[in-house]
Order: sequence, then structure tokens, then C-alpha cells
Amino acid sequence: MNILVMEHVESEGPGTFGTFLETRGARLHAARLYAGDPLPSDLDRFAAIVSMGGPMNVYEEESYPFLREETKLLRRAINEDRFVLGVCLGAQLIAKAGGAEVTLSPQKEVGWGQVMLTDAGKEDALFQGLPDSLTVFQWHGDMFHIPASGTLLARGNECPHQAFRHRNAFGLQFHVEVTGEMLRDWFADLPDLEPIMQEFGELEHQLARHAARMYENFFALLKG
Repeated sequence: MNILVMEHVESEGPGTFGTFLETRGARLHAARLYAGDPLPSDLDRFAAIVSMGGPMNVYEEESYPFLREETKLLRRAINEDRFVLGVCLGAQLIAKAGGAEVTLSPQKEVGWGQVMLTDAGKEDALFQGLPDSLTVFQWHGDMFHIPASGTLLARGNECPHQAFRHRNAFGLQFHVEVTGEMLRDWFADLPDLEPIMQEFGELEHQLARHAARMYENFFALLKG
């Protein structure tokens, strides 16, 4: 099973999701867009397409031309009903590709927080076996809106749009893939590092359990 993983910055790779896929025998094909890697023209050989996070915004196409090409690829993948998963920036790009707006979030979110599944989220295959409320890691200032034919799967108190499904594409505003190493990299020079790492230590087993359940669910969709 081949998985295309589009990366926008070196520090935001697939994390625990990549590790999970590799243990299931999947082969990850990283397109490091920040380093100039080209996007494939042939999507038929990929079981799924994954778009990771990044510090840029979806509307910064002049500064980051690869965003324009990625949006086109995502739009094609969605229209062909391929399985797609986007995290943070990746989720916003999926929303944009689906015709929805990406705007400033009512509140910037940085750190640990709660997201709550909607009624549709509780029924969706991606979140089966998970509690109605999840502790997740956030770092974003923008927020996706939901494509016209999409469904809101999770909401938050500060940012109302946290997860959605549009055909066979899923967008997560939050990060479930983070590792301790990734967090130390992201916050290396910031005062938030110590409290964030302390809470990560307290939550690590729960986070890993919930992330694994979500990964299993997504993998089951691919195999099904």
C-alpha cells in the first residue's frame, strides 16, 4: 500500500501516523514541498493522500507557490473519491479545494485543548471507538469552513470547526500525530515548552491510544 505524504516544513512530518502506517506494511512517499519535491501526476498508485501541517496560510500562494499546485491535486483527488487526510494546514487546504473559505479563527489556539464530536462525528467511521471528547494539541490561527457537501465532525469552544468530512476526504484542525520530539522542536525557543512537555508526559498514553484508534479506523477505510 502506497501513501503520498505532502510536507510543508521539515518539522511537521507524519509523526506517529507515519510510524503506524509503516508497521502495517504501508510505504510512505514523502513529497517535501518546502524542498522543491514535485507532486506526482499519477495518483492511481496511491491508496491515500495525506497533507500535513505548516506555519504558512492557504492564501500565501505567492510566497509558497506549491500551495497552489497542492490545492489542485487535492481537488482532483477529492473529485475522484480518493481517501485523503489533512492535518491543520492540510485540513485547511482540503476545505479550500472543496470550495470552502479559510478565515481567521475566532481565537488562536496554541497548546492542549478539548474537541467534542458532533452527532455526525460519533457516527463517522473515522471516530469509531473514541470518546465523545478528546484532548488534542492545537497550533493554528486560521480556521476552515465546511464545504457545501461536507459534514462537521468535531467542534471546539474557541474554534467551532475542528474536524470535517467531505466525500472521502477528512480534515483535522488539531494534531494527533505529535511526538515529544516534535513538540520540543516546535517550542525549542519558546517559554511554553516546559508546561507543554509536562502535560504531554501526563497525557502521552491516552494520546497514543486515541491516535492509534483513529489510525486503525482510517486504515480500515483504505483496506475496505
